[in-house]
Amino acid sequence: MRELSLNVMDVAQNSVRAQADLVRISVEESDREDFLRITIADDGCGMTEEQVQQVIDPFFTTRTTRKVGLGVPLFKLSAEQTGGSFDIRSQKGVGTTTTATYVKSHVDMTPLGDINSTVEILIRCNPGIDFVFTRSTDLGSFTLDTRELREVLEGVSLDTPDVLEWIRAYLTEQTQSIIGGADIP
Repeated sequence: MRELSLNVMDVAQNSVRAQADLVRISVEESDREDFLRITIADDGCGMTEEQVQQVIDPFFTTRTTRKVGLGVPLFKLSAEQTGGSFDIRSQKGVGTTTTATYVKSHVDMTPLGDINSTVEILIRCNPGIDFVFTRSTDLGSFTLDTRELREVLEGVSLDTPDVLEWIRAYLTEQTQSIIGGADIP
């Protein structure tokens, strides 16, 4: 994939298909320590150890619309080709956590892409699922937690245009504050 945010979308959609009620997405990056770490954790149905081994195999998929499943294997490859690492842990009935760690300065580092739009799309397309998005850099961090939004909104759906506009503006403003005010996609 040309942007890591697309990998995040793919893995988060796996969480949705696994009937998760809560999906946590964390993007940690440090120029000082030269890493980018993306973690997606859910409380979905989880997998057995055998299923975990199958999910990292590009020639295995549970989907019936295609014969291969490239999302997780490409996520793994993208991290490892930078000298980074990949880990997936799952427990049946508990959930799954996927972590990809990258060496940011490596020549094969894939751009993060528009992670804010990815998070917004996930919320818009899955208004019944809660998402916690945390992003941190050397300059600070922020969190968007849809559970908190639901409390404030008192029954207004997260996929309402005004709510989505607020989410978009919040993510943009907070991202600018932790990346030094630089333009973001």
